[in-house]
Amino acid sequence: MIKEENVVEIGKFQKTHALRGELNAVLDVEPQYLEDRNPLVVVVDGIRVPFYAESVRPKGTTSYLVKLEGIDDVDEANAFVNKPIYGLRKDLARYYDVPEEEMVFDSDLIGYDVEDLEQGYLGKVLSIDDSTMNALLVVGGPDGEIYIPYNEDFIDAIDDNAKKIIMDLPEGLVQLNSKNNG
Repeated sequence: MIKEENVVEIGKFQKTHALRGELNAVLDVEPQYLEDRNPLVVVVDGIRVPFYAESVRPKGTTSYLVKLEGIDDVDEANAFVNKPIYGLRKDLARYYDVPEEEMVFDSDLIGYDVEDLEQGYLGKVLSIDDSTMNALLVVGGPDGEIYIPYNEDFIDAIDDNAKKIIMDLPEGLVQLNSKNNG
């Protein structure tokens, strides 16, 4: 059984392509990762299941057409549409030339407390929105969700032991997200 702590989100299947079961996938890893027969882990019926790429073709800079072994038509491929793709930490460590225990991915920050040096506690990281050019931390706070630029210039420190991100945000940034603003 593949445990949650052993996987990291590395992309997402977006839609099917043609009729042979290919899927359009956005990946945060090099295609070599798939070509080297590393598993793509997908949650199916609540269970993390490994799949292997039969073929990988580039379609842009971060988008690829992926044909999974055993998925041979568009109907079978439809079950993967909009599903996150995970990689095994131990496999990813080889590609980043970092010991597995030292690897930190953006998805590891989900659940961390966010504090600002001036304003104090802002909330917990719910997700990281990287759908735009500038990634955003989606933080659930006392007044609802706020969006904070995920920019190293604003990060004062990350304390993995305390699961805390300490930020030094520009004045007024948090208020831009406020329900009372406007």
